[in-house]
Amino acid sequence: MKFDFPVEHTVQARYSVRTYKETPLSAEAKEQINACIASLSNPFSVGVRFRLLETETAVSSEKLGTYGMIKGAKNFIGAAVPGGAFALEALGYDFEKLILYSTHLGLGTCWLGGTFNRSKFAAAMQVKENELFPAVSPVGYPAPKKRLAESLARRMVKADQRKDWGTLFFKNSFTVPLEKSDTGAYLFPLEMLRLAPSASNKQPWRILQSENVFHFYEAKPPGYSDRAAFDIQRVDMGIAACHFHLAALEKGMPGTFAKLPEPKTELPEHLHYLFSWVPA
Repeated sequence: MKFDFPVEHTVQARYSVRTYKETPLSAEAKEQINACIASLSNPFSVGVRFRLLETETAVSSEKLGTYGMIKGAKNFIGAAVPGGAFALEALGYDFEKLILYSTHLGLGTCWLGGTFNRSKFAAAMQVKENELFPAVSPVGYPAPKKRLAESLARRMVKADQRKDWGTLFFKNSFTVPLEKSDTGAYLFPLEMLRLAPSASNKQPWRILQSENVFHFYEAKPPGYSDRAAFDIQRVDMGIAACHFHLAALEKGMPGTFAKLPEPKTELPEHLHYLFSWVPA
């Protein structure tokens, strides 16, 4: 299928919905979501497995749960991926594309990494031994009014705030912020990347422009994600790549993501090179 939703409008329309109408997805919406799932692909060439789940799916005679964070949702999307290079980035990329498409359909979603009953969802997903299962999302019709707990949760993580350009984007060196006037046609993809969602709104991406190549780095605080079997911020980096890529393609700017020899530049502490965008 063709993903022809307007990138800027859809990115700005998406927000984390935690309160839903207690109405299951229509047959048409399910068909659209499953068609989207069947057509997903990512530039990391990693196969990601998705499944549309019902809350009534019995797992040990109990319904699927999210520790009280989500109310009213009757449907969820789960995603699993075999472990390996760029597995989590690929999952983040594909899942965010699916979430943006769902937003385009008028549906609500919410990335969930640590606030869902992992064992029950994993059983419903039939997660295999070699697979990582980092996230799920409710998908449904947003309730007209947010609960107080939802509003407080958004306020705590400053959900509507994003870091400014000077802390995210750099030119040739991490001591030199990238000026908007120096980005040319890439102003739009970088701004769409800046608006991407992330776990706890940490926004771990740092981008270094060198000539016409954009190098993607992860800012990883010490100890973060150590309790999990995976680095959840690698999912965030895939989300960032999705926003950047969709925006670039919309503007007719093709290219590829590739692991290059690490740029020779002095790195701030806790910054790790992951991959680069190379224009075609």
